[in-house]
Amino acid sequence: MQPIQIAIVPVTPFAQNCSILWCTKTMKGAVIDPGGDLDKIRAALAETGVSVEKILLTHGHVDHAAGAAELAQALGVEVVGPGAADQFIMDDIPAAAAKFGMEGARAVTPDRYLAEGDSLTVGELSLDVLHVPGHTPGHLVFVYPPAGIAIVGDTLFRGSVGRTDFPYGDHDLLISGIVEKLLPLGDGVVCLPGHGPVTSIADEKAHNPFLPR
Repeated sequence: MQPIQIAIVPVTPFAQNCSILWCTKTMKGAVIDPGGDLDKIRAALAETGVSVEKILLTHGHVDHAAGAAELAQALGVEVVGPGAADQFIMDDIPAAAAKFGMEGARAVTPDRYLAEGDSLTVGELSLDVLHVPGHTPGHLVFVYPPAGIAIVGDTLFRGSVGRTDFPYGDHDLLISGIVEKLLPLGDGVVCLPGHGPVTSIADEKAHNPFLPR
């Protein structure tokens, strides 16, 4: 059995890929990007039997972070990530949620921000932290090198990249981050994006029209 398992739970009207990542040896895990629909997340946790240690956030957008404060309080765990530069976005979650008719959304202030080069543990697993801004200024990617898995949030998608048409967005910065930090992870690395299907570094190098050839 692989030391790591991941279950994807699509949440919110944006079909955001909330994921439950756990260490199969200890059955301790993390909920990544609980943007909402906490009943669905709780049901998935019950089905997997995972004991949640922490909540991880790749970035502060409403569809990724709106349920984090409530879930953390209910489970008695800490919220870790994203980068501190996303705090102003997380402060605005209730207003953003109201625009999309999302109920129960709460602003969240993480217990701990993360930065490039940090590492974190989930059970006996150790995840590397990459800072890949552009979609948001504090956007993070979580990597588990032994299994070649990267939780890439809204940086890289199958055939696309994250939106940057926000006042704080920066397309060139996003592309440079993908090219300099994600592509070197290796062709065999599987990427779990914040929306849509799983992809790989090899597939995106070969087919993604937004990446330089």
